[in-house]
Amino acid sequence: MQNNKEKSTSEVLKEQLFYKKISASVTLDDAEIKTADRYSEEYRRFLNAAKTEREAVNQALELAKSTGFVEFDRNAKLRPGDKVYVNNRGKSLLLAVLGTRPITDGVSIAAAHIDSPRLDLKPNPLYEDHELAYFDTHYYGGIKKYQWTALPLALHGVVILKDGTTVNVCIGEDESDPVFCVTDLLPHLSGEQMKKPASEFIKGEDLNILIGSRAFKDDKGSELVKLNIMKILNERYGIIESDFFSAELEAVPAFGARDVGLDRSMIGGYGHDDRVCAYPALTALLETEDPAYTAVTILADKEETGSEGNTGMQSAYLRYFIADIAAMSGQEARHVLSNSLCLSADVNVAYDPVYSDVVEIRNCAQLNHGVVLTKYTGSRGKSDTSDASAELMAEIRKMMDDNNVLWQIGELGKVDAGGGGTVAKYIADLNVDTVDLGVPVLSMHAPFEVVSKLDVYMAHKAFAALLGRK
Repeated sequence: MQNNKEKSTSEVLKEQLFYKKISASVTLDDAEIKTADRYSEEYRRFLNAAKTEREAVNQALELAKSTGFVEFDRNAKLRPGDKVYVNNRGKSLLLAVLGTRPITDGVSIAAAHIDSPRLDLKPNPLYEDHELAYFDTHYYGGIKKYQWTALPLALHGVVILKDGTTVNVCIGEDESDPVFCVTDLLPHLSGEQMKKPASEFIKGEDLNILIGSRAFKDDKGSELVKLNIMKILNERYGIIESDFFSAELEAVPAFGARDVGLDRSMIGGYGHDDRVCAYPALTALLETEDPAYTAVTILADKEETGSEGNTGMQSAYLRYFIADIAAMSGQEARHVLSNSLCLSADVNVAYDPVYSDVVEIRNCAQLNHGVVLTKYTGSRGKSDTSDASAELMAEIRKMMDDNNVLWQIGELGKVDAGGGGTVAKYIADLNVDTVDLGVPVLSMHAPFEVVSKLDVYMAHKAFAALLGRK
């Protein structure tokens, strides 16, 4: 007796004609799953060391220099295989490996962002209220404000003194460090608070970070708790209160990334959006040797606030770099960009059965099904998006399949449910063929986001396929 009956005509046709999502956890062999797990461990270490855009640039530079990258010199003679980087003000980074084909054939670009939602200290942040000291904050990016209360926070960033001295600050990551928090209202007294819509539970002006409660001793007067905090900061960092005016200090979750699930199949942590794409885009480039097309990875700042400013993707630093390398061959940047190809490396929503009403399952990514290819982002009537062409989608599909990259299609929620954007449209504005490709995420923009290890590894393979294309 046969165990498997012969397939019917309809079953055969369905296999041939229907689109079917494939789970990596089922289809990948044990060896590749182990490779994905090892890669994810490396990513997790990066994520813990790079909680701000400045730290991400520092970590990326350390890895790049160890593999032979040198600072770009537009007056130097570059040859195929040369590896260069442009450090844009310590907050965004561009890396490239020169290709063998003429530069006018275009370049391959993987563009991710390295900033994440957080709480920024205001320019004049330190104050005392009823013998408690606080830092006043201005939240950065799209957050649910209530998620940032009763949470251990660390303080990262730099203070630039008036004489130009840079003071690096990192408090709350070491086991021996203190941490900080935004307090919340006890449930016994929160009756009126709980009647409000979630968006009004916590006001932006109430996201104040508790930093101290002991007064400066042996003295009388007001603001003695504030004075004691300022004394501690002065002794440790040599700063005075006016130095906050020239500081960039960011409050981020104080905990590290952890494995999620009894099967350890996922990673939970802060900043997956978008370092879960930035790291694979970086490592793919670091492994690229002698590409046909010049390969470029961009790690951009300010995406969460609109990509504006001179370290965001609306800045001209990509265009200037392309102009410089084009000029080395006597060519124009516009001719290079017009023949270029970009994967906008950003995350997308993963299907969550608990909140299934905001997505349309046939067009929503799932964990463990590989990277998600997103034809367009934006919101409602496709506003604020770059809508990739059918020709480009076909090219990327073939590229992924030819390189054994597990991928799926997806969009950011139901048509009228909301939406969001990426850096894709700013690169497309340069006449570059651009489409979004990245990792699906649960609890996006929360202090603790979740991704699949297999999807992270597939992102690395996807960007390697782009940057190493022939």
